[in-house]
Amino acid sequence: MISGEFNNEGELIFEISLISADKDVIPVNTLLDTGFTGWLAIDNQDALTLGWTLKINEQRNMLTARGETRFNLYEGTVLLDGEEFIIEVLGGDELQDILLGVRWLQIKRLAADLTAGMLTLG
Repeated sequence: MISGEFNNEGELIFEISLISADKDVIPVNTLLDTGFTGWLAIDNQDALTLGWTLKINEQRNMLTARGETRFNLYEGTVLLDGEEFIIEVLGGDELQDILLGVRWLQIKRLAADLTAGMLTLG
């Protein structure tokens, strides 16, 4: 189980680790976005820097706050709650945050209590 925190805007923030193609482990803060139905979304530049595999000629259109956007598909490795997961990652241009999607809630339990300041995923 990993603990998270609520930021000043009440958003759910969790620290996970991204694992590069060279096996470097990079801790990052991510935002759990309940409107995002995938596993993880990251800026294309960051995915390429990590050396994650781009699925050639595979893209996905998604409806975002900015309207319909086309995302590249990558295969990436993340470390969450002590477990390594190889997942499909959506890569977009100019993404401000790394997003965790609700797909994680199929395998991890979310417990959130804003009043008590308690937030866990595991």
